[in-house]
Amino acid sequence: MTPEGSLLAAEGLSKAYGPTPALDGADFSVHPGEVVAVMGPSGSGKSTLLHCLAGIVPPDRGTVRYGPHTLTELSDARRSALRRTDFGFVFQFGQLVPELTCLENVALPLRLNGTRRRDAERQARDWLERLEVEGAAGQRPGEISGGQGQRVAVARALATRPRVIFADEPTGALDSLNGERVLTLLTNAARDTSAAVVLVTHEARVAAYSDREIVVRDGRVKDMAGRI
Repeated sequence: MTPEGSLLAAEGLSKAYGPTPALDGADFSVHPGEVVAVMGPSGSGKSTLLHCLAGIVPPDRGTVRYGPHTLTELSDARRSALRRTDFGFVFQFGQLVPELTCLENVALPLRLNGTRRRDAERQARDWLERLEVEGAAGQRPGEISGGQGQRVAVARALATRPRVIFADEPTGALDSLNGERVLTLLTNAARDTSAAVVLVTHEARVAAYSDREIVVRDGRVKDMAGRI
């Protein structure tokens, strides 16, 4: 049964890669505007949980529900469409398109959704300003620092005003000062737009920015607040 008021919820997720189980009956939920940190040691199943929740990887068993949708019953095309419109992603190394300027990178998801170029770039510029990297608009990713690049990646993730943001070790490649600034900007912007954030990390200092922590161990989930 989906927890009351949750935006995204999973029940009984199991996923194995060959003989190795990555998830073994995992449950999860996140509410609008809530930041949930997913913690655990390397190989515990954190990233697999994120990929199942985002509809990137189908679980072997279990269900994932997002609003009125059961992701595990949707076609690949429908899940892909939701990832373009409703989900935002921030990865450890940003994964910006090196041939595009930072402004074009942030505008890209808007353009893919059919927004006119002028409108997409105006919105992208607004997000770059909000993430305090407006000066990088005309530069390419290889011409800016890692901290700036990760802020651009956050701006890109937020540009479509997603309802859920998946952040997989978003500060893992940054020093502590840049990491803290990125986390502050990400979580504040998400809360301002009532977006839920699923924040995968193995660092306690990163998890401290969340509203709630869960721990994945041996493919199972333990909610540190006592609820799922």
